[in-house]
Amino acid sequence: MSCRVKGKCLFVVTVFCVLCQIAFLAADEQEKATPSSAAKTKRVLQLPPSDNNPRNSEGDFITLKDGRILFVYTHFTGGAADHSSAFLAGRYSSDGGKTWTQTDRTIIENDGQQNIMSVSLLRLQTGQIALFYARKNSLHDLLPVMRISEDEGAHWSEPVEIISPDQVGYYVLNNDRVIQLKSGRIVVPLALHQNLPGSDRFNPGARFLCYYSDDNGKTWQRGEEVEVEKQPGGKQPYMQEPGVVELKDGRLMGFCRTNGGSQYVAYSRDGGKTFSSLKPSNIISPVSPASIERIPATGDLLLVWNNHRDITPELRGKRTPLSIAVSKDEGKSWQQIQNLEVNPDGWYCYTAIEFTKEGVLLGHCAGDRSKNNGLAESQITFVPLSVIYEK
Repeated sequence: MSCRVKGKCLFVVTVFCVLCQIAFLAADEQEKATPSSAAKTKRVLQLPPSDNNPRNSEGDFITLKDGRILFVYTHFTGGAADHSSAFLAGRYSSDGGKTWTQTDRTIIENDGQQNIMSVSLLRLQTGQIALFYARKNSLHDLLPVMRISEDEGAHWSEPVEIISPDQVGYYVLNNDRVIQLKSGRIVVPLALHQNLPGSDRFNPGARFLCYYSDDNGKTWQRGEEVEVEKQPGGKQPYMQEPGVVELKDGRLMGFCRTNGGSQYVAYSRDGGKTFSSLKPSNIISPVSPASIERIPATGDLLLVWNNHRDITPELRGKRTPLSIAVSKDEGKSWQQIQNLEVNPDGWYCYTAIEFTKEGVLLGHCAGDRSKNNGLAESQITFVPLSVIYEK
């Protein structure tokens, strides 16, 4: 009888151990399937299209002196195309970006013949807020303008023209691109597209140049156009949608989206007046813009883009996944690479970056190509600082 009891106990213990092992393996697989970074990252605001609002496009953030955060984006009313009618709308957060107001406030009425879009908000060293946007009149007239607020965005000045009347053209200014250097210089990176007179066809090839101001936007100077390094083969890549970031040694790093398989980069030693030749980088991406800003808490650079290194064939050319990475050597290399959004039909691009006490807010396009125009929906994503450095 004692032997039968021992055998029964051994059987029970064995079954218990097997069940524990199965539970452990299941939990381990669940942890692999759901990365901790995805669980901690939150979609805090989504702006889907509707019948009378067919597109909500890219924008930018500004932290106000009372602690609120203002997000200004492009609210379309006349269609979902790049030339459709649109105005600048705003949403506010009073809790560091966790929640947002549910209705729009009109920030700037449409003062273009087609639309206004591509917002950059900048806290100037004077304490004023500068608002930059692209005013679109036609395929041959797209110009950046600047407005100033003395009362934290409640009211805005009349627009200041950055481009002189004799230099009118199609100048693309992306959202969250304008920066102010330590010296006080304001730098506006632009892509100039030479669309043929009388034609309604868009020329995808552009020339990268900067406009800059040393008197807080009262007057503007035109920088030199940047050359693109010639690549092997007859067909050369085209350049679009540049951005700039100031490095610790005072240089500017310019970066542009291309159809050459990566972001191309160039460097300026004179505050954006001239640059070295644009060359391929290790930021592998489709024809989609990247965003780079410095993390205040650590001094490292944060990169947000569509990481296409070793991408599967079915995702080539698509603006997915939404990826982040950190550089501790001023953009020479990138670590802590991870994906925040991986929907194969997602269209993640035109990212604005705003750092908070707890992490970073990313305002970006996040449409689903299986349901709508990929640029039709905007989203704000919150990423804790701990997640950025998780890997």
